[in-house]
Amino acid sequence: MNKKLYSPEELDFNAFNKIGKEWMLISAYSENAHPDKKYNTMTASWGGVGVLWNKNVFFCFVRPQRFTKKFIDDSDTVTLSFFGEEYKPALTKCGRTSGKDTDKIAEAGLTAVIQDGSVFFEQAKLTVVGKKLFAQYMDENSFIDKSLIGTCYPDKDYHMVYVCEIKEIYGE
Repeated sequence: MNKKLYSPEELDFNAFNKIGKEWMLISAYSENAHPDKKYNTMTASWGGVGVLWNKNVFFCFVRPQRFTKKFIDDSDTVTLSFFGEEYKPALTKCGRTSGKDTDKIAEAGLTAVIQDGSVFFEQAKLTVVGKKLFAQYMDENSFIDKSLIGTCYPDKDYHMVYVCEIKEIYGE
């Protein structure tokens, strides 16, 4: 891997564009989550970055039925990978196809890099490696705006929220 290591303060990072419009891959590596696979990834457009508990953090959201969740739950680290516009079809593939039944990473034309118990992708322009600090399911009773439940959770499949301390950032 030929990427530069950055500190959070060095980045010119617009989370609204990077996450909300360009999307990202949330990935995790685990020796134990699945008998035949050691890592998985999923496309996401919900999340953020900031400072919490005096730490630089990112937070991401994963629904309980996502195959990637097993890997995240069994790992100490989670990665967020960001790509150029030319990889939008690959991210679409990774968002619409389950890694449970197919090698969607290979089908998307991505090359996984395993490093220090984390997984990310050679083609990513930016990768953020985080150490899990907190995980909790969203709770129906915690919604102040109850209209969000009908809009975003008609099946009551509330996301798990993960807060991760940013440990490393790799970029071009």
